[in-house]
Amino acid sequence: MTDLPQPSSSNMPFTVLWDNDGVLVDTEELYFQATKSILKTVGIELTPEQFKDISLRRGESTFTLAAQQGFSNEEIAQLRAQRDRLYEDRLGSQSWAVDDVEEVLRSLHDQIRMGVVTSTRRQHFEIAHARTGLKKYLDFVMAHEDYQRSKPHPDPYLTAMERHGLRPDECIVVEDSERGLTAAMAAGLECLVVLRQWTKDGDFRGARKVLENVSCVPEEVLRWASRR
Repeated sequence: MTDLPQPSSSNMPFTVLWDNDGVLVDTEELYFQATKSILKTVGIELTPEQFKDISLRRGESTFTLAAQQGFSNEEIAQLRAQRDRLYEDRLGSQSWAVDDVEEVLRSLHDQIRMGVVTSTRRQHFEIAHARTGLKKYLDFVMAHEDYQRSKPHPDPYLTAMERHGLRPDECIVVEDSERGLTAAMAAGLECLVVLRQWTKDGDFRGARKVLENVSCVPEEVLRWASRR
């Protein structure tokens, strides 16, 4: 990562708004497996295609499959709690940081403001980053509890901009999913999409650029920031 463009000077530093799951930490497979295991206990077979469509594309809960089978809200809440416990146990077992992501954050640190805007629960974010060492590079974190509607609604990004005094032309988003891209675009933000195993076959029309891996992010971010 040498000879990169330098951001232009400004009273307000340029800001990268990172998604978390699939971009900073490789957790989507864990979440799928935990959800699949719990749904299987009640006779529901969750397929990867269903998970991608319901969760990563539409931003809905895969427990709608249980609702369609007649399970009550109380029963679904119990299933979700079981899934969360299983997911948390696996999540806390090691660092799930995406390859090369710390180098990427380090290269941008002190040049660019960086925050996370995620639909994951704050508790899950904290468990996921207990071993990654990535939080020291971040200026703020916006999690599920910080807004009413999650991605693909624009609320997460609109709330982040309002709370931290950001304008759309001062930000760029890094996402890996269709629901994330939809949320960013609806908030009037430019979005870089990093291809990942779970989302690489998505429809990313509207993205500023689709990147093969996270290592490509700094060059694109600094090029965009230098044009301000």
